[in-house]
Amino acid sequence: MYFYYYPTGNPYAFYPYHTEPYEKHPYYMEDRSYSGFSNDFDRQQAVRGQATWTEGGPVTKCGIPWSHNNYMTASVGENSPYQCGQSLRIKNLTSPDKEVTVTVVDQTRGYPPNKINLHRNAFEALGANLEVGVLNVEITPIQQPDSGMGNGRWGEYLSAITQTAYPSYYVTNFQAVGKTHMNPQQTKETYDLLLQSPHQSRQVRGNVIYQTNTNQVISFDIQEM
Repeated sequence: MYFYYYPTGNPYAFYPYHTEPYEKHPYYMEDRSYSGFSNDFDRQQAVRGQATWTEGGPVTKCGIPWSHNNYMTASVGENSPYQCGQSLRIKNLTSPDKEVTVTVVDQTRGYPPNKINLHRNAFEALGANLEVGVLNVEITPIQQPDSGMGNGRWGEYLSAITQTAYPSYYVTNFQAVGKTHMNPQQTKETYDLLLQSPHQSRQVRGNVIYQTNTNQVISFDIQEM
């Protein structure tokens, strides 16, 4: 499957999702049984903790909607080292082959640093039953917050497009594989994206070419690998 498109204007103008006024899922009892995570957080390494789920809400403390990144979003504790806009890789410890990349969009009062509240779409993408409520996970920071269009932002842009092209799949992860300055005015970035459905997975490679100084999209394409 191959798609090619020439958009105009700001790259997020194509973003097909919106915020919905869901009620948040009730909070679960905190589990502080994991010890020694403070040093891990200082080194920004993977830590083990727990994940709950939520339907999201119309307002977030980060000002980023829960619909961002195809609803692959999460809330962290108010004292968490993870910051608004940061990307985290979440692995299901009961099914290690199941993992998703989420963006921090909100904060949850009373949650310890190793507990995360996932949007239900991300929770389900981990292969978890919503009735389980609490899931043991591994949390790995993979991106520092960034205000510019870089360090994964174009990956999120391509994720939104790929999600539209594959409506029965979730885009659970993306990884930068190349960045080329084609000339002083144009830059090309390439990402590999992993898609997951209840029954199978697919991998897609996406390219986006944009104006280096203005971040205006010139073209993009996605192709199944």
